[in-house]
This record gives sequence, C-alpha cells and structure tokens, in this order.
Amino acid sequence: MMTRSGGVPLKTSISWGTRTHRNVDGVLHLSGVRREAFLKHKLEKFDISNLQWINDIPECPVFYPTKEEFENPLDYIQQIAPMASKFGICKIVSPLVASVPAGIVLMKEKVGFRFTTRVQPLRLAEWNEDDKISFFMSGRNYTFREFEKMANKIFARRYSSAGYLPDKYLEEEFWNEITNGKIESVEYACDIDGSAFSSSSSDQLGKSKWNLKKLSRHPKSILRLLRAAIPGVTDPMLYIGMLFSMFAWHVEDHYLYSINYHHCGASKTWYGVPGHAAFDFEKVVREHVYDHELLSTKGNDAAFDVLLEKTTMFPPNILLQNGIPVYKAVQKPGEFVVTFPRAYHAGFSHGFNCGEAVNFATGDWFSFGYAASKHYAFLKRSPLLPYEELLCKEALLLSNRFSNAVSLNLVQIKDFPSQRSVKIAFVQLIRFQHYARWLLMNFGARMHHSSDLTGTVLCSICKRDCYISYFQCNCNLQPVCLHHVKERTNCSCGGNCIVFLRKDLPELETVARKFEQEDGILEEIERQNLLCTIEEDGYRPYCKTKFVEALVIEEKTVLHSQGLRFMSRNEGAMHGSPVFQPHSESSTLSSIGLDDGSLEIDDGEKSKRTTLVDCSRRHSGSEYGSLQFIPSSDKCKSDCNTGFSKVPMQDSDDSDSEIFRVKRRSSMMLAKRSANDLIIPRFPGQQVFKRLKKLRQGGGSAHFPLIKEQSNH
Repeated sequence: MMTRSGGVPLKTSISWGTRTHRNVDGVLHLSGVRREAFLKHKLEKFDISNLQWINDIPECPVFYPTKEEFENPLDYIQQIAPMASKFGICKIVSPLVASVPAGIVLMKEKVGFRFTTRVQPLRLAEWNEDDKISFFMSGRNYTFREFEKMANKIFARRYSSAGYLPDKYLEEEFWNEITNGKIESVEYACDIDGSAFSSSSSDQLGKSKWNLKKLSRHPKSILRLLRAAIPGVTDPMLYIGMLFSMFAWHVEDHYLYSINYHHCGASKTWYGVPGHAAFDFEKVVREHVYDHELLSTKGNDAAFDVLLEKTTMFPPNILLQNGIPVYKAVQKPGEFVVTFPRAYHAGFSHGFNCGEAVNFATGDWFSFGYAASKHYAFLKRSPLLPYEELLCKEALLLSNRFSNAVSLNLVQIKDFPSQRSVKIAFVQLIRFQHYARWLLMNFGARMHHSSDLTGTVLCSICKRDCYISYFQCNCNLQPVCLHHVKERTNCSCGGNCIVFLRKDLPELETVARKFEQEDGILEEIERQNLLCTIEEDGYRPYCKTKFVEALVIEEKTVLHSQGLRFMSRNEGAMHGSPVFQPHSESSTLSSIGLDDGSLEIDDGEKSKRTTLVDCSRRHSGSEYGSLQFIPSSDKCKSDCNTGFSKVPMQDSDDSDSEIFRVKRRSSMMLAKRSANDLIIPRFPGQQVFKRLKKLRQGGGSAHFPLIKEQSNH
C-alpha cells in the first residue's frame, strides 16, 4: 500500500467500506464511508469563475518531420530540443500512419488483454491535512472494447451525441465540472503494462524506430545501458481514458524525457511548464496550493516531495498569475507529445482514448539527473535509476569511441552538446569522489578494492546510489555514500572505517583527466559551480592518497525464493552487518587476492591491517511469492546533521514510508532472471535497482536494474 510521508494512505481499496456500481446509463456511483472523499465543495483558493485565462495559454511548438527526418527519433528530437525545450513540451506529427489500429492490436493480437481502472475523484482539494486527493482506488476490470463502450455511453449521455466537440469547449467543460459539476468520479486505466503498436510486418509505424517498444533501447538513449527492463521507463505503458480522465501535475522520474503517442480516440489537452521554470513552479505550488501543515519538510524541496505522489491537480491560471510560463498542446491520434527534462505537465482526456508512453534519456539528461539525485537524497527517496553507474558506463563508452577513431585514423567525431554534458557531469563526479577519499584518508580510514563490485548499493542515510565507492565504520554498519564524509568528524570509532572502491577506479580517473584537457570542460564546470570548494590545505586534484589496506573476509550468500537458488556475486563484506575488529596477519583472509589498485599503500602501516568479518549471521531472505530482499532499517541510520550514532541492528523496517511506487513492476520478470544477473544483498542497507516501489509494512522487497557490460557501438 502506498503511503504518504505522513502516513496517510494513498491507495484505497473498494473492500475498505466503499462500493462502486454503475446504473443502466453506465454512470459510476459510490457508496459507503469513503464517498465523502469524492464530494465537491467550494474552494476559495481556486477561483476559476472566469475562464478567460484559457485563451491566455499559448500553444506549444508543433513539428512536422518528413519521412527522411523521421528515420531516427533521437537524432530528430535532439535537433529540435534547443528550441522546443524552452516550452517544456512539444508535439510531433507522425508522417507514418499505423495500418493496424490499436483496438485490433489489443483485442486480437493480444488475446485475453484486460486491465483494471483507477477511480479518480473529479474535484479539486484544499490540500491540507483534512482534504487531499487520491487517485488510487481500484475500479472495474475491462477489455478494451468494454471500456470503450462504457466511456462512449457516458459521453453520449452527457452531450446527447458521441460526435466531435470543439477542444476549447471541452476544456471549459472540464474546469467547470471539476470545480462545481455533478460528476463525482471518472475512471482511468493508467500505467498498464503493454503496447498497442502492432507486430505486423505490414504496419509501417510499428516497424519504425518510433515504435515505443524500441525507443529506450535506441543506441543514443542512455537507458539502453540498463540490463533489466523497467515498465513505464524502458518498456512502454498504456493509458486508456474516458471523458475528463486526468493526469495530475508531475515531473518525470529522475527528470527523464518522456514521449507519448496517441493511438486512437478523443483528443487530450496537455499543459506544460519548461524545465527552467521548475524551481519557480514548485515555489508557487508550495505557497499557493499546499497548506504548510501538509508539507513534510521546509524549504525548496517541500512541494517536490508531495508532487512526487502525482495526485496534485490545480488550474494553470494560478501559474499565470505568478508569472510562470505555461504552454498547451491538444494531442490527436497519430501525434507524439514529448516532454523535456524537468518539465512539469498535466492534462485530461476529451473522451475515450488510448495513449502509450515511455521514457528515454540522451547525454544532455545527466545534468538533470544529477539535480534529481540531489532532491531524492534530501528527501531520502529511493532512486529509480543508478545515476552514477549510468554516467560512468556512458563516459567510458564515449572515451573508447574517440580512442578507436583516433587509432583507426578516422575523421574526428563531432562533439555534440549531449556528449559534452556527459563529460562535464563525469569530471565533476570523479573530482568529488577523489576529494572525498582524500578527506577519509586524513580521518584514518582504510581502503579495500572490491574485486567483484559489479552493482550499485544505496547509502543507508540518504539512499543515494553508490557505484564508485562507499564507506562503513563501527558507528554505522551499513554503506554510507561519500557525501557524508565530513559528518564523520563526529564519529567515535577512530580508524575503524573502511572505504570500498571499484577496481577500475584508475581507468575512470584517467578518462576524467582526458576529458579535462578538452577546451571549455573545466571552465563550464566552474561556471556552473559544480566543483566542490577546497578549503583543506594540501589538497590537489588527483593527488596521491595513501590508505592502509583493509583485508576482508568474503562469504557467499544463498537466498531461496520460489524454489530457485541464487548465488551472490558480491563480497562478504557487503552481505552482512559487519563489525570491524583488529586482526593479526595470520587470520583467515579472503579467498580473492587483494590488489593494491590505484591508491598507494603506506608500507609503514601494514601491521595495522584490519579484517572485516560478518558477525551478524542475519536471515538473508524469505519467501514472499517472488524474489525478496531485506529492506534497510532506519534504526541503523544516523542523523545527517549530527553525525553517526552507534546502534544495534534491527530487523524492522521503519523506512517504508520513504519508498514509493509510481508504476507497477511485473513480479515474473524478476523470477525469470538468471543467477548471474542478480546481486543478492544480505546487507540490509544494500539494494539492487528496480522501479520505484512502495514496500509493505512488515515485509518488503528491493531490486534495482543492473547495467549492461559496456560495449562499443
């Protein structure tokens, strides 16, 4: 069950005292204790008695590519991005027409296709503790044709015709109905796994690269590096609506691009706010939409936290009144709508329709992904994507492509703006990592190069993804990212701290230094204030760091689920809840040979080596019907502002309210994955990447998508 940070249920079930039924006209009626949540009441904060503002919202750009321009979708989107991104959204009219309609695909090609709707209250809310909106109550189960009949019957009953009505008229109708109309709720089938693009060889659009089943794996999409599919991100989802079905104000997860194709049916109205105005948008929402008592935190991220729930709807005139740019698109069948990174958007349907959407990312996304990671970390939200890992993989591939071109005496590859974005973000990351390790060295930390560190772990404090390195100490037995290094000044465990590093760190630093030699890279980083301020005497970028090497006992972990056995590929230090103990040279050491890596080992300190042993013997898994992982425990976390505190390990999970789900993930996908593709953590704070998911109280799961092995393309 999804839960707000404040603990208020977001997803209600009709079994909780609410019953739904339709009369002979197909109108949905609700009864029971929860009907009150659907009733409209006058709201003073949203005065839309005068709808003149509808005429004040300008249209977004519309593009009409030729068939030649349409050949490569990401090339074309990058071509129009410098202009179109200023509007937040744009429309692209396809020169190709689907020869197999979506209805045939979903009724005949996908035999047995059914979906369950969600019931949306058709009203605005005060947005205080007593009045919030939830769109997550389960509706009925339909076939595509059944839903179409129901939706068209309701439209015809209201307007005495199933024919076309002007877009502006229906826009006015929507805002009148949501404020003081008689309709209590509508149904919306959103986030439905699947695609309505035909697999027929005769369908030109289905065969094209604009088929959304193929787009995220495009050679120029960063998401191609994800080995595991993520429904709604790498794999498309369907959105089947009726009159006034709506999608609330939101920004894409991790500020990704999104692309939506309108398969069939009535139009959709979209409102978009460009990414450069996102901060001001959130400020207006914080000050004019949400009551302060509703916000779980103070400052600029307060509204972002609630907006992440994707249930906030309000009229755009509030934005216009406060100087926020808003643009409109009316999307019809055969048209794509693209939303650009960090662009907030919302909208509604003019009647029965079917759309499909997926995310993608190009190199210019990394600066937005970095900002999203900072926001998630501040709010302690579990990330969806392994940002650091994607950045490192893409940077290595980019470096290899240029090196191969030079060695083969090929014409120099053009340095596209998206490639410079990768270089800038990568240099910033590697410089920060080096500086943080230098600080840890001065604190007396020890180092261990992980010989089999192939995945990403989560920081136990802020839930950032850690790909290059993390550290552990006696005061905090779970992984901690290097963003908390300075907090370790309050740590009382002395030198009992180990920094875990990737073995390919020297290669990463070499690539970063090569990028720095290119014109304008360091200057751009400094212009954006992306370099950390160096205050400590004696530090120089990429200076040698002398760590005492830590020895680690490795242990294999076996986890059983659904009768399958998965063997961990991670090291024992990452599996358990480690306790650092002084150990002699004659102690049992790891079966994997130690490597001195890129960091110098102070020979004079060899006698001070430490062995990391697993004393906890914690239960590593249980059967929940699909592969499950132990969630992290907040009782082992420390306050970011007060340093670390030594606490015992607990099996309970108090962090559930900070992990959320936006789109559903098929549980079968995980069970089908091979043992070699999985990283099974016994470490409660370590998780493997998955679609953002809300863990259930009393038992949760965590799985994140792994990254493909790098290969040139």
